[in-house]
Amino acid sequence: MKAAVIVFPGSNCDRDAAVALEAALGHPPLMVWHRETVLPDVDLVVVPGGFSYGDYLRCGAMAAQSPVMREVKDKAAGGLPVLGICNGFQILTETGLLPGALIRNAGLKFICRDVHLKVETADSVFTRNYEAGQIVRFPIAHAEGNYFADAATLDRLEGEGLVAFRYATPEGAVTAEANPNGAARNIAGIFNEKRTVLGLMPHPERLADDLLGGTDGKAMFDGLVEALS
Repeated sequence: MKAAVIVFPGSNCDRDAAVALEAALGHPPLMVWHRETVLPDVDLVVVPGGFSYGDYLRCGAMAAQSPVMREVKDKAAGGLPVLGICNGFQILTETGLLPGALIRNAGLKFICRDVHLKVETADSVFTRNYEAGQIVRFPIAHAEGNYFADAATLDRLEGEGLVAFRYATPEGAVTAEANPNGAARNIAGIFNEKRTVLGLMPHPERLADDLLGGTDGKAMFDGLVEALS
């Protein structure tokens, strides 16, 4: 299996994603600069977290216009799995690969801490190593992680089983108190219609090794390798 991590000016989690992928793959992923116009022959693309273009204009808006993202969109339309984490999620909504938008946190402050998530489905290449209803712990680090979409879009996501993760208590209750940023319906991550594209605000790559304080994120990368190899 081959994987690629897209690198933008301002990316700061590209290396974190690469380390987690290498641990699962047994070899390093390809690091693809945003100005490339052709995507290497790979089985997975990761759009990492960070502050692409310094988050100027609007988070992810400028990165969404990078040459490589046109290629990512085309490949994703053909079924290539794409994982967008934090700023990567923002970029995927800006490109139209995922619906909705990420807006300012309800508290208007940057948040950096661990959160608990409820896994909504195990039926995807991204979540196959989890169980539906399982509670996992991932870190967050964002100022614009408040997922927003109109009611019709939210109802469609719910009805088609396209919500991947929700913010929850350690016991699994989906409550307002467990929601760190005001995201609609506690949504932390969503799929596209085919569940081949996942965007999520929390960082699985930051808890993918015991040395980092936990391994809840490791199952995502291991599952991707198992599914796509």
